[in-house]
Amino acid sequence: MSKRILLVEDEERLLEVVKLNLELEGHEIVPARDGKEALERFHHERFDLILLDVMLPHMDGFSVCRSIRLENRKVPILFLTAKNSAQDRVMGLKIGGDDYLVKPFDLEELLLRVQRLLERGSSDNKIGISELSFGDNVIYFDQHRAKTFNGHTIDIGKKEMMLLRLLVNRDGETVSRDEMLDLIWGVDVYPSTRSIDNFILSFRKNFERDPKNPIHFHSIRGVGYRFVSNPVDQK
Repeated sequence: MSKRILLVEDEERLLEVVKLNLELEGHEIVPARDGKEALERFHHERFDLILLDVMLPHMDGFSVCRSIRLENRKVPILFLTAKNSAQDRVMGLKIGGDDYLVKPFDLEELLLRVQRLLERGSSDNKIGISELSFGDNVIYFDQHRAKTFNGHTIDIGKKEMMLLRLLVNRDGETVSRDEMLDLIWGVDVYPSTRSIDNFILSFRKNFERDPKNPIHFHSIRGVGYRFVSNPVDQK
């Protein structure tokens, strides 16, 4: 059955070769030549698989993957890259990639890996957590809802949920405002940092027993914010 594949590659010749071979397999291929274009297409179209170069103009492939995983846990991602160190491979898989193929690669191997990832994708495989409990709150990421410590059920918007997932994924680490803006709003988009601050204020209002003395959503002056799921572990 034909699948829609987003092919993100800035090397024109390689893009055309891979595109042709996948089309011969019966798939519909949508090309993107930089990280910004890849995210724009991802946000507006549906894909069954993403083939993603790492070294891209405007926004590198690892950042593109991080941004996609804040919103979508299911779509398979296969990195195609010349970065072949063990550290790069581990990074690619750690941030949500499903497979990692180093250039130059054999086209038969690529087609086999694509086939296997598409089969896994159709079995509803998902990456990352679907819910999180902390401080008597529960976040249901896939439902865009949460149950607060006082028993209320609230709806959470798309950008808010992406920010929550970013902070949760980096539990205990400080995330800068610049990184939040790049991963959630994208490069070349410049919303006010007040947008982030307002989301954090909303999180504190809903999830903190004492919003003026938060224990989960911490401000790091001049840098950004840090989420702590279990404050006892941080002491």
